[in-house]
Amino acid sequence: MDTILPGPLRSVLGGDDAPRAVGRDNPAGAGSAAGGGPTRPGPSGTGDRPVYDAGNASSGAVLRGRRDECAVLDAVVADVRDGRSRVLVLTGEAGIGKTSLLEHLAGRATGCRLARATGVESEMEFAFAGLHQLCAPFLGRLDRLPAPQREALSTAFGLLDGAVPDRFLVSLAVLNLLSDAAEDQPLICLVDDAQWLDQASLRALTFVARRLLAEPIAVVFATRTVAADPVLPLLPSLLVTGLAEHDARAMLLGVLHGPLEAAVLDEILAEARGNPLALVELPRGRTGAELAFGFGRPGSMPVAGRVEQGFLHQLEPLPAATRRLLLVAAVEPVGDVTLLWRAAELLDVGPPAATPAESAGLIEIGARVRFRHPLLRSAVCRAADIRDLRRVHDALARAGTDPDRTAWHRAQACAVPDEEVAAELARSAERARARGGLAAAGAFLQRAAELTPSARLRAERLLAAAAAKLEGGQFESVTDLLAACAAEPGDELRSARIDLLRARFAFAFRRTSRAVPLLRSAADRMVPLDAEMACNTYLDAFNAAIFSGRLSGGANVAEVADAVRKAPRDLTRQPDLLLESMATLFTDGYSAAVPLVRRALAGFRTAGGDGAGESRWLFLAASLAADTWDDESWDVVSERQVRIARDGGALTELPLAINSRIVLLLFAGELATAEHLVAEAQAVGEAIGADIAPYGAFALAAWRGRADELRGLADTAIDGMLFRGEGIGVGQARWASALLFNGLGRYDEAVVAAREASEHLYELGVSKWGLVELVEAAVRSGETDLARQALTTLEQVCQASGTRWARGLAARSRAMLSDGSVADELYREAIGHLRRTRLPLELARARLLYGEWLRREGRRVDAREQLRAAYERFASAGAQGFAERARRELLVTGESARRRGSDGSEELTAQELQIARLAAERRTNPEIGAYLYISPRTVEWHLGKIFTKLGIGSRRELASALPDLGTDSASA
Repeated sequence: MDTILPGPLRSVLGGDDAPRAVGRDNPAGAGSAAGGGPTRPGPSGTGDRPVYDAGNASSGAVLRGRRDECAVLDAVVADVRDGRSRVLVLTGEAGIGKTSLLEHLAGRATGCRLARATGVESEMEFAFAGLHQLCAPFLGRLDRLPAPQREALSTAFGLLDGAVPDRFLVSLAVLNLLSDAAEDQPLICLVDDAQWLDQASLRALTFVARRLLAEPIAVVFATRTVAADPVLPLLPSLLVTGLAEHDARAMLLGVLHGPLEAAVLDEILAEARGNPLALVELPRGRTGAELAFGFGRPGSMPVAGRVEQGFLHQLEPLPAATRRLLLVAAVEPVGDVTLLWRAAELLDVGPPAATPAESAGLIEIGARVRFRHPLLRSAVCRAADIRDLRRVHDALARAGTDPDRTAWHRAQACAVPDEEVAAELARSAERARARGGLAAAGAFLQRAAELTPSARLRAERLLAAAAAKLEGGQFESVTDLLAACAAEPGDELRSARIDLLRARFAFAFRRTSRAVPLLRSAADRMVPLDAEMACNTYLDAFNAAIFSGRLSGGANVAEVADAVRKAPRDLTRQPDLLLESMATLFTDGYSAAVPLVRRALAGFRTAGGDGAGESRWLFLAASLAADTWDDESWDVVSERQVRIARDGGALTELPLAINSRIVLLLFAGELATAEHLVAEAQAVGEAIGADIAPYGAFALAAWRGRADELRGLADTAIDGMLFRGEGIGVGQARWASALLFNGLGRYDEAVVAAREASEHLYELGVSKWGLVELVEAAVRSGETDLARQALTTLEQVCQASGTRWARGLAARSRAMLSDGSVADELYREAIGHLRRTRLPLELARARLLYGEWLRREGRRVDAREQLRAAYERFASAGAQGFAERARRELLVTGESARRRGSDGSEELTAQELQIARLAAERRTNPEIGAYLYISPRTVEWHLGKIFTKLGIGSRRELASALPDLGTDSASA
């Protein structure tokens, strides 16, 4: 039998290749032969958390087998010291060494300030808990923030009472708070176990990470999976994989203290798959016979399970008082030492009980309580008897001061229903919802229902829990909660409410047209029971019907409209007025509906109003604004919809809100901002498992002039849209294709796409935009009769609308079918109207068409003026298809126009143009930063680049350097 000697014995015997010991004092192989250099163990050993002396950072200490990863992290520190921002996401399975890499970075951060946050699984229900960890050292700087940001962050942290804080304001406050701290000293933020951070904190931190640019700040996340947040996959990442075989072998030998059969060693190496924690922990707690001869070898369970099993072996020999203390520490998620000892005292556990656990390197009790690894915390909880768990929760409830955590611990301590505890937990749910914590509200309500003695009240809480989880995108438990609610005795109203949530779930989860009859039926049942809820349900039915679009032949919207007309409505309520507008549109027609739409939109443009905060109704309001060419209302309502969905954690509604906002931003020429939102919408949809067509991505590809990209998007999405019955998605794709082909000058293809986009006028927005594209494509293709037919319909809706956008498009479209002075006057009229909108790309298209007409009329000088303005606008926005079309026309007039991107370093990006215009309007850096959700320092950095590109030296020169400021600045 071949026997392998462990590392310590081989060193004594003088082996030349004896590896450095790896274990409690050197768990990850720091200072190995790859680099050398001392490590400093924490109190009583810190397990797999090596801590380097920052003063010795230059010695070159690296983790065993992690030279490349350490080099990446060293570069992060170097960049931050040089004043550059860095963001990095470390991903990898449990125990792979992410925490050790974070500690390596911390050890190298000489001269930098560190801020830390660590996700804890049991803390995930508490909104902003992780963010509070990170920001706690800087709360003394709150008074330096602008008042709205200071109040939002204080409310989020429970320092002030107030309404749901604006999540953008909270995130911006964190950005500016960290930026302020970094003015004194470069700042490195370490966020460990990000997969267990509460969602509110994670979204705020990813918001900050994506907006860092010119600050000496690094944010480094460590997470098992990037699916923990929609934005994490968009950040720079580094996948941490298992150690190479020779490093893994050396690490395993370094923790052994006796002989080991070669076959056993090879099997442990194979089972561990290079996972450092597995290599260190698997041998612990096993007898020499087990290791030497293979008895008790790990089985085929996953690495994390095997490591947790190894931790259980290490817990067995500990005294009962020590295990009880470890259980208190495991159940108390924030590492509060004072709370730990108060609760321990109630359990008759004193400080001596900590000694065995600290000596074994299982836990560190210093300023905070830290387990050697999160899996150890999990193992402690799994090993506990349910009665012991309840006693610990009870002690923590009696020792705690935070009302929500106290309520949660009391609830976990209950073995039988208790209305007092359930009611307290329900109040915690209300507070969580007020802070935008839908996940916490759902969890609190679900546990409250379990503890509720009354069947009626239990059903109500189950229903409320299902609603909160549905709104928060936690689809996996909604059906179970609804089934449990249905099993309770109830009345007709509750049965109708269950049906309503089931229908809303069907629509939210798959956007399927099959939800329309379910929602309409639920609304019909509600009419005699609850008129207000019936109205709200009809709005949901309209929402679903609009999505079905052409694939239902318009039947869905017509059937919902007919049902609404038979139901009572209170037009003093904002939702009822919106419902009346929708019903009128689909029964009496466009012209009859516009006045009602205007009244409804006026209410939804304000922050108050009955029901105006419902994100899903705001989507309908935004759709009506787009359909009636009301760009101002669309801007306000879509921005509110996104903000409310984000602030409330309404992930179900957020993708729709973002997509509506994207299309508006594209018309406004803000393609760079839209591109970020496209990625976010896709990530949110993937995170909650909801299917929705990439509406914003369709439109972005069209404006960018990317034919292959749009074709790929449409080909990928079409099967899903047809399966779900999502006809509006088909219409959106065809409109985007028409827009793309008009920009590229492929007018015959544009005609085909535009006809398909515009043939179903009940599809809000896209059908009217399709008419605009059809007029232009048909004129350019020589299909004059088709162009006139489209113009007739377009002018009817534009006249009913009466907005500057509508009047501008009507004049622009009629000009293409006119001649001589009439055409000239119409083009000028179109430019005059569109100049006063916030849609500079529509204005640029009018200038392009006018310039093309002027060139054909032989007025080359006049043509150049219009074409030049159009080209500059398209090029600066990144609308490359239309920009190239304008450039070609300019060349024909005899003026050269260089393609954007060839060597155009002096050209302003879309964001730089926004900043330049705001600065020219005498906005301060903090004001610009608040407007664009970036830090004042980043604004200053951008202005430096802007001055260089424009060849100026101060803000005073911006107005003259931006000659179109007075005409097109609305896009800013």
